[in-house]
Amino acid sequence: QLQPVESGGGLVQPGGSLRLSCAASRFTLNLNAMGWFRQAPGKEREGVACITSSGSDTTYADSVKGRFTISRDYAKNAVYLQMNGLEPEDTGVYYCAVGNGHYCSGFSFGDYDHWGPGTQVTVSS
Repeated sequence: QLQPVESGGGLVQPGGSLRLSCAASRFTLNLNAMGWFRQAPGKEREGVACITSSGSDTTYADSVKGRFTISRDYAKNAVYLQMNGLEPEDTGVYYCAVGNGHYCSGFSFGDYDHWGPGTQVTVSS
């Protein structure tokens, strides 16, 4: 099964930072756009960030602009989400997803083919 795997979630205090990782061992992530999504309790899944296959362009949800940074490491076949200035509203399960193209056209679920199982991020004092 072609499924990326997330890691790096945990419990952090408001204002703190976490770095999420997304990797795959059986297939390459390097040829596609990659996205990060999250789902808070009782809410729908929403897009957080996207990076093109070339890494030259990124897209962010308004709620995380200036606080989160998406990046990728081709040598490690990995994608990262650096999260700074975390707020309780950032709590949720974070998923990485493989885009079905090279570009970030938005956060439509239909633009992503393969999803990881998710990693929990909890922001609380």
